Amino acid sequence: MSPLFDLTGRLAVVVGATSGIGRALALGLAEAGAHVVATARREALVDEVANEIEQRGRRTLRIAADVADLASMERVREACLESFGAIDVMLYAAGMTKRVETMAMDEADWQRIMDVNVTGALRACRVFGAPMLARGQGRLIMIASLASFVGLMDVAAYTASKSAVAGLTRALAVEWAPRGVNVNAIAPGVFRTDLNRALLDAPRGQELLMRTPMRRFGRTDELVGAAVYLSSDASTFVTGQIIAVDGGFLASGVNQ
Repeated sequence: MSPLFDLTGRLAVVVGATSGIGRALALGLAEAGAHVVATARREALVDEVANEIEQRGRRTLRIAADVADLASMERVREACLESFGAIDVMLYAAGMTKRVETMAMDEADWQRIMDVNVTGALRACRVFGAPMLARGQGRLIMIASLASFVGLMDVAAYTASKSAVAGLTRALAVEWAPRGVNVNAIAPGVFRTDLNRALLDAPRGQELLMRTPMRRFGRTDELVGAAVYLSSDASTFVTGQIIAVDGGFLASGVNQ
């Protein structure tokens, strides 16, 4: 591996790391040399991912945390600092959605989606960004979405939340760049995960496939390169960017 992309000896914390995209990125960062602390709400799944990280020869910790619980996030941070001395990367992959017509949407569902996708992201950036700002060095990476750029039918809360993630990425990048912390996001195209499996098996999935010039859904391992890049010395002058990994979806106009 080129030294520019080598993460050996660095610590990455991945929030929302026990399924789907978060799990793939946690293991991908470990493959690139990083020690990885993968956290989420369910202890059994945290332990499962930790085992896979250790099988790759990396160090980890087994600490569950809920993005809605500030104290639990702070416990993860303090344990990481005690065990590793510094946190180099924080990747926020927690997220949720619910498909429902806007006029029928319950306000409680709206609030839950915003709490996890936006407020949770802000909370993670503040909790793990604090020691990075004090140190004058660090990388914060969020998971945005195609919905950060375009409207999607019947997911108004998710679309609003992911648009907010893009705005938060830019705002924190501008504020924290002078203090040595890079803030970027990855916007996945259409990837089959537990979060969207039912949607992709419906006619909606065929429309998304038609809109994707590569004519296939992405594999979660195809997001690893962007995460490694944004975590590495190859991206030292990159901040405030939302990198789309989407098979050409956002570039697409008429495809047939």
